[in-house]
Amino acid sequence: MQSADLTVRLPERMQLPVPSSRDDLDVHREEVLSWRVDPETERVRFLSVFVGDREEIRETARGLAVVHRFETTPIDDDAFYGYAEMDLRAADANLMGAFDEAGVVIVPPMVYTGPGTVRVTVLGEPAVLAGLLERFPEGVGVTVERVSAHRRRSETLAGRLTARQFEAMETARELGYFDVPRTGSLAEVAAELDCSESAASTLLRTVESELVDAALGE
Repeated sequence: MQSADLTVRLPERMQLPVPSSRDDLDVHREEVLSWRVDPETERVRFLSVFVGDREEIRETARGLAVVHRFETTPIDDDAFYGYAEMDLRAADANLMGAFDEAGVVIVPPMVYTGPGTVRVTVLGEPAVLAGLLERFPEGVGVTVERVSAHRRRSETLAGRLTARQFEAMETARELGYFDVPRTGSLAEVAAELDCSESAASTLLRTVESELVDAALGE
């Protein structure tokens, strides 16, 4: 058995119809932990962990015509569980259908890092995984990030990092702070975050510590 880490990029027609007025919606990350399609009602139910503004995300979700229910339970100031029931759109069915192949298993969580970017780990026999890319709908971009023997534990990061830590991590990555060799400085990260270099350093070191612990299953 092998596992493959995929980055899936959805065209606009397959993304949730969030109003353009919500383009700056404060959601840093969504990790879909479980999901189930009800064939009788043609609705999909799912449980996720979110990092972001709980009230803003809840208001936006409840305002979408395709969403029939959206309930939240706080984890801490920055993270919360979200339970949703929504219509199974044709776009969703087409995307899920790409994984509906005997011998293919999705390893949760599925991670949304933006409205059109999903990171998915799948498990299966090499021959089955090789044919998976051909099953995605037209217009969907797929990048294979890694293929290897599956030995990793499933781990959620949303409950480990605060929204501020996610912001620092995202900013540092965008500025090249994590590049090898490094192309962005700590001073640039601090300026973008509007904090001191000491505070930026503390944020990034905390992020790195949590990521290492997650990778080691601690």
